[in-house]
Amino acid sequence: MHGSWVLLLIIFFSSLPVIAVYVWYRIAKYPFTLGQFLFALLAGAAAFFPALILQELLNFSFAARGRMELFYHVFFRIAFTEEFSRLLMLLLLFWLSRRFVSGEQPLSFNVLKKGTAAGFVAGLGFALLESAVYASSDTSVLILRTVTSAPLHAACGSRIGAAAVLLRTNPFQAFLRILTATAIHGIYNFMVIMPGFPSVMAVLIALSAFASSVLAIRGSWTENAENNPNP
Repeated sequence: MHGSWVLLLIIFFSSLPVIAVYVWYRIAKYPFTLGQFLFALLAGAAAFFPALILQELLNFSFAARGRMELFYHVFFRIAFTEEFSRLLMLLLLFWLSRRFVSGEQPLSFNVLKKGTAAGFVAGLGFALLESAVYASSDTSVLILRTVTSAPLHAACGSRIGAAAVLLRTNPFQAFLRILTATAIHGIYNFMVIMPGFPSVMAVLIALSAFASSVLAIRGSWTENAENNPNP
């Protein structure tokens, strides 16, 4: 297949989760504009680069190889750096766009839910770029990454989005969400790289985390719409 067609195929499949979520947001009539969606997507894609730099800087071996080194690389060097980079880009996004953060005290319901929804989209932006990079070297991973990595990053991103909003007003809750996102991400990575673990386990982790985020976003906006019929 011609190189340009391969590139288009990679971009198309990598974008499918993004398109699906945008259609979902529009059908559900969530108060999340196209501009907000695109900026959140861009923030997530931009997070790929600081994560890559951090992972290179932190790429060193332990004197005694073993479980500790595996834990370090899977949970800290990979999972934490990606979630931390996503947090930085979302904080920058929220700072640049006051439509996400009102600065009012106490933190309003709408602000927290928009942060969660923005983080969900940012996770997809990260996954889109990451999948395109991996698939450009090995197209056989494209489908698997589309159905596992994208949902995983979206699920972790939703938690990081909430953490970014809560960081100043409730740092403990923000820390818990960052820790949860890192743990989910790390466990998924562990299942993927460890021999003897069936791939279905990684798929189940990704999809279950994704489903919980979808239900949280859906339930939150539904509850808010019922409580505020005329916002």
